[in-house]
Amino acid sequence: MMRFLITRLGIYLLAVIVGYLLASIIATQSVVSSLAGMGVDVGFSDRLIMTLKDIAGMAALFLPMIAFAYLAAFLIAAMLCHWWALWRTPIYIAAGAAAVITIHLTLNLAFNVTPIAVARTTGGLLLQGLAGAVGGYLYILLTPRKAP
Repeated sequence: MMRFLITRLGIYLLAVIVGYLLASIIATQSVVSSLAGMGVDVGFSDRLIMTLKDIAGMAALFLPMIAFAYLAAFLIAAMLCHWWALWRTPIYIAAGAAAVITIHLTLNLAFNVTPIAVARTTGGLLLQGLAGAVGGYLYILLTPRKAP
């Protein structure tokens, strides 16, 4: 039983980290793209430095939000898979996407703020959802299937 829990926890944490990293990278590169659109020259090293600083800087708040949202979403996904086991992969992909999108929508509805600029547009919000979906896919990809 302990091995099962440790394995699942490790897979969950890896999914959280990957989802967070992708969401952070997307957010940073969106800002850099906006700067480039305004005529500001942003070289590769500047992009890399900005990305690494954003990953570190957003970790204190955004990473726990993603961890909590994934926990809730994956628990619901596990319950849904009880009835629709054949749909395991799409359910977890959708759960990961919904988790990250829900973070942004909830912050906007509750506090009228969208701290991550890319999520202020529909396309950016969908890109954030894509980052969440990758985390959900990674979770289900690494989770061993139960024997029938």
